[in-house]
Amino acid sequence: MFSRACEYAIKIMIYIAGNEQEGRRTGVKEISEAIKSPEAFTAKILQQLAKNNLLNSYKGPTGGFELASYKEIKLVDIVVTMDGNKLMKDCVLGFEKCSGENPCPVHFKFEKIRHQLSETLLSTRINDPELISKGMDLH
Repeated sequence: MFSRACEYAIKIMIYIAGNEQEGRRTGVKEISEAIKSPEAFTAKILQQLAKNNLLNSYKGPTGGFELASYKEIKLVDIVVTMDGNKLMKDCVLGFEKCSGENPCPVHFKFEKIRHQLSETLLSTRINDPELISKGMDLH
């Protein structure tokens, strides 16, 4: 459903949130090992998340990454940053002119699913303790 980069970005954010609860910043190498992602790919994702103000980056001996606006980040912010709004707006079959007035064969069936997905992404905060605990168990 999400791009590989988006999947990793969500894992990264959950991992960083968990480390923040322990009072520490997280480095690229630790993150890439924890989520089993190539280090260079992880670094590119971290740069994109920082560029879009979802992460703060610090250099030096106490450096690493931490969430920006910790209580405000939702899953939708990560998905839009990494994949854009395509999942929420584009036709699931790829038709250019699909809409309520000109629906594709599955438009109305996917409308409910899209609404549920949107609600979940909008209502799930990255600092949700249940999300963090379950996410940390998956590593």
